[in-house]
Amino acid sequence: MSHAKTPEFHTIVVGGGMVGAALAAELAQSGHRVALVEVQPPGAFDPGGDHDLRVSAINRAAQRVFQSLGAWEGMMALRAHPYQAMEVWDAAGSGRIRFEARDLAEPDLGHIIENRVVQRALWDRLEQDPMVEIIAPDTLMGLDVRRSHAEITLASGRRLKALLVVGADGARSRLRELAGIRVNSRYYGQQALVATVRTALPHEDTAWQRFLSTGPLAFLPLGDGRCSIVWSADDARAEELRDLNDEAFCQALADGLDYRLGQVLETSRRAAFPLRGSQAEHYVRPRVALVGDAAHTIHPLAGQGANLGFQDAHALVSAVCAPGVTDAGELRVLRRYERARRGDNLIMMRSMEGFRYLFGSEQPPLAALRGLGLNLAHQVTPLKHLLMRHALGLGEHRT
Repeated sequence: MSHAKTPEFHTIVVGGGMVGAALAAELAQSGHRVALVEVQPPGAFDPGGDHDLRVSAINRAAQRVFQSLGAWEGMMALRAHPYQAMEVWDAAGSGRIRFEARDLAEPDLGHIIENRVVQRALWDRLEQDPMVEIIAPDTLMGLDVRRSHAEITLASGRRLKALLVVGADGARSRLRELAGIRVNSRYYGQQALVATVRTALPHEDTAWQRFLSTGPLAFLPLGDGRCSIVWSADDARAEELRDLNDEAFCQALADGLDYRLGQVLETSRRAAFPLRGSQAEHYVRPRVALVGDAAHTIHPLAGQGANLGFQDAHALVSAVCAPGVTDAGELRVLRRYERARRGDNLIMMRSMEGFRYLFGSEQPPLAALRGLGLNLAHQVTPLKHLLMRHALGLGEHRT
């Protein structure tokens, strides 16, 4: 470091969810002294307890990062399930596409893991790391950016200094607000209903997704034979589904998936989340950076939200820990991260909006186009393999 007086921390990470915890662990592994501030630390994981309603499809790129951090074994030991195939089809037409891991000579297409399992395994790793100080429960209250460092004030009254402060504090990021970064947000007029269900037929270690005119329905395979469902539906339909009794909801689910897994025999409690797409106007300011939902949110229909956040974290570490970088908070350094991620994230967000529009339309020409596109992608092997590699995170950005 070239500074006469280096602050107590290289980096302060605000938010210890999945992405913030992964970022803190990667920074610490790269030699940064890190403070992690989190309002609600994760509790102990009960392997005999019920599945969390929030799960993520963790791709190969994220898996490799977790392996390098020594956190992957912990996730596998808690609860995770690899899936071998994915099948997508259109309720309004004949289009379908199926991806299989064996087509790429891969062991699986990814793992379905509860969000709290990812977070817990990363925290177990962080709690052992002498380069990390966990400050929890505590809340960010103030931000003061100076020329040589940034200072934050916490609800506890504690003040921390660092070269860089990173917001991993979610879609309503307090750091983003304090840094004066505006966000462009649009409400999609849809809600995602989530639940855990048991089906009459086995899920075959396959992720199933059917596009309905009111929004996509996904069944994601879990290790105990059940499925985690995500039903993204227009507001009116979502409220209708939310208010059904369990028996009627199970019937609607089976019908929604066209009985591909037979009857739905039982469901857990349900939760609903409003769906928004958002992009921060800037991912960086001098001494400030945003990652994950603090920087962007997208429609969940491709299940890529968490993976995009892990890619953000990895790209930020690559930028601030690059050879020759002496000040992680310098704007020219942080702009490398912004250039690496903002364009990609914007393309992903717009693509998901395009898919949603294309598959939400009942106009016959669009239905025909959808069917043609899905069937073409299914039959053209190089295109199909390209799509699979992208979903696995095995594109040009290898970790």
